[in-house]
Amino acid sequence: MIEINEVTKILGGREVLKRVSLKVPQGTVFGLVGENGAGKTTLIKCITGIYRPEQGQVRVGDQEVFDNPAVKAKIGYVADQNQYFHGMKIKEVLRFYQLSYPRFSGERFHGLNRLFQLDLNKRVKDLSKGMKMRLALGLSLSIYPEVLVLDEPTSGLDPLAKRQVTGLLLREIEERRVTVFISSHHLSDLERICDQVAMISQGEIKYVNSLEGMKRSMKKLQVVFRAEPPQDLRDWSEVLSLEQVGRVHYLVTGEYSQALVEKLRRCGLVLLEEVDLSLEDMFIYAAGEGLRHDEVLV
Repeated sequence: MIEINEVTKILGGREVLKRVSLKVPQGTVFGLVGENGAGKTTLIKCITGIYRPEQGQVRVGDQEVFDNPAVKAKIGYVADQNQYFHGMKIKEVLRFYQLSYPRFSGERFHGLNRLFQLDLNKRVKDLSKGMKMRLALGLSLSIYPEVLVLDEPTSGLDPLAKRQVTGLLLREIEERRVTVFISSHHLSDLERICDQVAMISQGEIKYVNSLEGMKRSMKKLQVVFRAEPPQDLRDWSEVLSLEQVGRVHYLVTGEYSQALVEKLRRCGLVLLEEVDLSLEDMFIYAAGEGLRHDEVLV
C-alpha cells in the first residue's frame, strides 16, 4: 500500500504540493490527473523518494520511502522523460540494473523484449521517445516491483503499443498484486484500467473517488417540468451545473439518488432522462465545484 500523509513540497520558493494525502490499497490501479503544472510529477517524485517533502511522509507498506534503498528496490519507476546514460548501449543498461537491483531478472527482460523488440546493441541516445518508454517499462517490470509508478507511460506510443502496455499492467496486477500509481493526461487510458482516480489542481487534491463510485453518483439529467422549474434549482446542494434549452433543463449532479429524483418529481417533473457523461466531463464538473474527499470512496 502507498500512503501519502499531509505532504507539502516547496520548489523554487513556491509551494508546489499543499498537504496532499492519499491512500492506495495494495493490488489496485490509482490514476492521477491534472493540468500541466498541477503538481503531478512532483508528487510522483515524492512517492519514488527522489524528493524529500518539507512536511509529511510517503510510506510504502510500513516504511518511509525517502533515503531508504530497501524500499526503493521494490519500486519500479517509469518517468515522463527517461534519462539514462545516453552513451550506453541497452545491453550495458541491463548490466547496470543487474548491479543495482537485487531482484532484477535478465531473463524476464528478454521475455518482455520479444514484445518490445528493442535492439540491445543500440545506444540510448539513438532511441525514439516511444522506444525509451518501452525500455523503461521493461526495466521496471524486470525488477519484480511491488509498486509501479508511471508518469505518462503511454506518451510516444502508437495505439497498438498502448494496448500492449495496458495488457502488461493488467497481467502484473492479476498475477502479482502489484500496486500501480499512474499519472496521465489521457482520461480514456485511465478509465480502462484504474480502480480509483484523483484530480490534482494547483498542488491540492480536489477530487478522489472510485470510477464506479463516480459513475453512480455523478449524472447528467435531462428534465422537463410541467410548469416553471423551482426558482432555487440552481442553488440545490445536489446540483453542480444547470443549463436550459427551451423547456429542457440539463442538470449535472454529484449526488444522484432516488431521493433527488423524488425531490424533482414533487416540483412537477414530467420528463427525466439520463444523458451520457464522459469521464473527462465528470472531472471538469467535479474540479469546478472543488469537491473534496479526505479518503477514497468505494
